[in-house]
Amino acid sequence: MGFFKAYDMRGTFGVDFDADTVYRVGLALPSLIARLDGVTGRRPRILVGRDGRTTSGVVRNALVAGLVDGGAEVEDLGLCTTSMVYWFTAADGYDGSAMITASHNPPTDNGVKVSMRTALPVGYATGLDEVERIVVSGTERFAQGASAPEVAAVGNALPRYIEWQKAHRGSFPLDGLRFAVDCSNGMSSLLAHEMFPSAVVLNGEIDGTFPCHSPNPLKAEAREQLAAVVREKRLDCGVIFDGDADRAMFVDEKGGFVQPDYLIPVVARATRGSSSKVLHDVRTSRGAIETLREDGFEPVMVPVGHAFAKPKMRELGALCGGELAGHYYFGEFFGCDSGVLAASRILGEVAKARADGKTFSEMMEPIVSRYANSGELNFRVEDPPSLKLRRTGKDAKDLAIERVLEAAGAFGAIKGRSDMDGTRLEFADGWINIRKSNTEPYLRLVAEHRDAEGLRRWTSALEAAIGGR
Repeated sequence: MGFFKAYDMRGTFGVDFDADTVYRVGLALPSLIARLDGVTGRRPRILVGRDGRTTSGVVRNALVAGLVDGGAEVEDLGLCTTSMVYWFTAADGYDGSAMITASHNPPTDNGVKVSMRTALPVGYATGLDEVERIVVSGTERFAQGASAPEVAAVGNALPRYIEWQKAHRGSFPLDGLRFAVDCSNGMSSLLAHEMFPSAVVLNGEIDGTFPCHSPNPLKAEAREQLAAVVREKRLDCGVIFDGDADRAMFVDEKGGFVQPDYLIPVVARATRGSSSKVLHDVRTSRGAIETLREDGFEPVMVPVGHAFAKPKMRELGALCGGELAGHYYFGEFFGCDSGVLAASRILGEVAKARADGKTFSEMMEPIVSRYANSGELNFRVEDPPSLKLRRTGKDAKDLAIERVLEAAGAFGAIKGRSDMDGTRLEFADGWINIRKSNTEPYLRLVAEHRDAEGLRRWTSALEAAIGGR
């Protein structure tokens, strides 16, 4: 089913899934959570939260009805950020949780993110495949217009969460820092005014139609309004959250986008703890990795996605971690990602730089200037199933990857190789990573070179290889 992804369930409501689908998901989750957590002799306690999308109410009702009918003891967090669900799941000892959200997807989409005890993610490889089989074979229906059973609400949730966030934000005060916060009409609207009282807040009302711009800050058009306000008001920086507020991204004092992986060393500097291990994904700039080492941290590479990062955070007892997509993980946040906590820490470092007479861009220059970076380039590469090459069992993406790796052979001697998530090849002058998307029919390419002209040559050759030229 198109609804089931590598890390969660997500799609267009009414096309990829409906209330019946979600009801059957709810029926299947209690036994799965109980098995994963070793719960016996009682009903598993499952927390449910939801974002502000227009369909989240009906999805919530169908999911809660299924969970209750499936034997769970359900508690409702109500409207919340995804990171709030993670925090309450771990802090209050729930056996599992389900967050109703499609994160940064278009307004027509919705979905469910599932976690087990201590907020460890449940992905397709760790249980959602079982749920899919049950859903596909099931015939149970959720009555149209039906309401969910009455379940207990989590009391005093938002004030308690804000109190924790305030107690753990960066140690350097934000006094004198002039910045804007763009909530994208998403769930950070619940916290922005109280967490950042001195900020210029944009799109700070929850609206599931996302009327002002896309809830995906990786899209340049989503950042245009924030960048314009920063330039117009001559602010020090701007921060923008995605739809469910588990990601945070920044623009500098010029309105220029700060690629999120460059900020991993900044987050590490602002985070205190006994561990020196800092996670980064396979797409991370060599400039960020070198900076981490120079700062005394131990960089650890992991595959892309929270389903890989969170278990590794726990396994290593890591201090923190980050991804190119703007997720930042914290040991003190149960190894989970929090956009608000990341924003607070980064803003503190910007304020510290400002006190030392440096702008945000000047603070980032020693990291950013080391290499020319392509950012993540996406290529739609797919064949209809009937056209797959039966002789080799390889599809169009597999063949394109082979061509890319062959073309990269002209870049010089390979100094290192990682195949943990696609392939990352290290050369004296830079590196490339080519990987299949876990959620979309895309090949994703990142390249980095010591200079812009070298990067242009590399990306031109690789793009030609992907296109079969």
